[in-house]
Amino acid sequence: MTSVPPAGAHGLLLVHAHPDDESINNGSTMARYAAEGVPVTLVTCTLGEGGEVIPPELAHLAQDRDDTLGAHRIGELAAAMRALGVTDHRFLGGPGRWRDSGMMGVADNDDPSCFWRADVDEAAGLLAAVIREVRPLVLVTYDEDGGYGHPDHIQAHRVALRGYELAADPAFGPELGAPWRIAKVYYNRVPRSVIEAALAETAAAAPFPGTAPVDQIPGVVDDRLVTTVLDNAAHAGAKAAAMRAHATQITVAGRHFALSNDLGQPLLATEYYELVRGPLGPGGPETDLFAGVAR
Repeated sequence: MTSVPPAGAHGLLLVHAHPDDESINNGSTMARYAAEGVPVTLVTCTLGEGGEVIPPELAHLAQDRDDTLGAHRIGELAAAMRALGVTDHRFLGGPGRWRDSGMMGVADNDDPSCFWRADVDEAAGLLAAVIREVRPLVLVTYDEDGGYGHPDHIQAHRVALRGYELAADPAFGPELGAPWRIAKVYYNRVPRSVIEAALAETAAAAPFPGTAPVDQIPGVVDDRLVTTVLDNAAHAGAKAAAMRAHATQITVAGRHFALSNDLGQPLLATEYYELVRGPLGPGGPETDLFAGVAR
């Protein structure tokens, strides 16, 4: 499942909560940089055991039946990464170390094995070890609200930023290797004007009974907060293929998709980010996550 980038390769690290989050948020970005030969490392924090299953023939996988969805989603993630050309993908602490916490306020939040209940420093220490190993220049994750308030996304944000700090701290874990300071940190974003226009197109063209409300789409912010716009049109097909690989969670229809609620969303080939740590590249907005740093 994992192929480690060569020593000295300074690439891109993404920290996500569940399998499929990476393809929806960053699929074309990952495919672009992988195609350019940039080392891309994905760290996923849970197996997504609590996800709702879309295909009726796979309904038995759900946690209220066989509870085997997590194991199935390992295979979906591997297929998605093949579609994107990404060879280094890992589960934080190993597959199943922390369980999917479910949406905020559900009973799963109280499970001591869930990611929401993880000790942040313990989880971040494991991430710091990965950072020191692969030595990325760029980190991509969620904002402090996890993009839309999901406990695992919020926790992934906390763990990602704490791991970023610990990896650079000479006093932390000298046995894990030399300290490493990531040059740039980004949050996943979607400009409000872009998503509103794209949702109107989805409503007119997609074969779904409705469209997702803007406030239910992760990462939507005022346009002024977006610092970085990656036009990855050449990799739209790879992103769509990766999303199709997550068949228990996503239905893809042309340039649109739906989750288990069957509400249409646009499949965006252009992906957007907000720089929150490190130097902003010259001009603006940036068109490269590595703008302003040598690689």
